[in-house]
Amino acid sequence: MTGTVVISRESPAQAELSLLFHRHTAAMHEETPPESIHMMDASALDRPDISFFVMRDTGRAIGMGAFKRIDATHAEIKSMHVLAEERGRGLARRMLDHLMDEARAAGFRRLSLETGSQRGFTAARALYLKAGFTECPPFEGYWDDPNSVFMTRALD
Repeated sequence: MTGTVVISRESPAQAELSLLFHRHTAAMHEETPPESIHMMDASALDRPDISFFVMRDTGRAIGMGAFKRIDATHAEIKSMHVLAEERGRGLARRMLDHLMDEARAAGFRRLSLETGSQRGFTAARALYLKAGFTECPPFEGYWDDPNSVFMTRALD
């Protein structure tokens, strides 16, 4: 049974988020060579230029997502993850919509992201495409990498 799902801005430096970070790290390392992994750990996400959000179901942390300021009008989605056992309920789309709304409210006019090109990232790429993201060249410190797909969209 599902309780009440809420998303709120929180600190990534909470011990209770260790399962989310552990699962996210394991998923990133499953198919991606280490030199192509661009995820940020909790300490790297705990910065003033990053807005970090936790999704909770009846208080239990089940998802996370963040965006990082690139410049005054452009931000990048970072570390979006929903626990595998919670998937299939539209929670990833809910987190993505929340990140887009928060970025828009913060004054950003564009959101970009990097995700994997491997089979394990197919659902993520489909989610981003359905949400209006389109493929783009590498941005802000990334390079052309066959293990990465870069996507962007304007925030209307």
